[in-house]
Amino acid sequence: MTDPGKPEDFLALGWCRFPRDEALLRWTRHALTSARAAIRSPDNAGWLRCGGTWFVGVNALPNDTEGRIGGSPPLPGPAVDFIRHGLRMPGFPWDRAQISVCYPGYPRQEENEASFRYRLVRDGAHVDGLHPVGNGRRRFLREHHRFILGIPLVKFSADAAPSVVWEGSHEIMRTVLREALSEKPPGQWCDADLTECYHCARNTVFSACNRREIHAEPGECFLVHRLALHGIAPWGYHAKSGPDGRAICFFRPDCASPADWLDEP
Repeated sequence: MTDPGKPEDFLALGWCRFPRDEALLRWTRHALTSARAAIRSPDNAGWLRCGGTWFVGVNALPNDTEGRIGGSPPLPGPAVDFIRHGLRMPGFPWDRAQISVCYPGYPRQEENEASFRYRLVRDGAHVDGLHPVGNGRRRFLREHHRFILGIPLVKFSADAAPSVVWEGSHEIMRTVLREALSEKPPGQWCDADLTECYHCARNTVFSACNRREIHAEPGECFLVHRLALHGIAPWGYHAKSGPDGRAICFFRPDCASPADWLDEP
């Protein structure tokens, strides 16, 4: 295997990083202007969490379905080419991107003790789409993303609440979830309580997989497999950023069907 983070290792590791691309850097400058406006908007005030140290910003970037934002061209770059050709996903609408911003001190406690400790010790590790439902926080499949594409909007140090992924965790999760859902048609997967199998798979990942912190700068980006266990590390003691904090936009377009969520590369 080549050095970690190369696109050719994506299917084995469940993530990869793409080098600086000038077209993506120009796109990022357009996106940053719109992101700053979205963060300041009173309509998005409810996205501020963890004692004011995390702006969650789900679908807060007002891009169109081709990734245009603030007069930019469609979303460009080698990551987009890799998704279309390397992962054989040639045509789909881009979702409105999440604007995820962490600030110094992330995370401050706002949750119960167990949830806060999990955020501190395990980076709030999760698989997108498996939502905690009800007072018992039972896990049900509610979203079916194709992938997670992270695009840094500003510069920040590598220890400023970096994204974290457990390498190879996507195949552990795929195997466990495929078995758990095998007796239901995809249209009924949303009714399946996946809590126990998900927690068991998560524990297996923690013991078997390498935890990788991901850092990228504007003009670069990184891709995370939709089934990979991932999270956000706490803000480092010596971490540095500008006034925008650790700002990354994440695209997570939907699969064509729930079955594709398990079966696509």
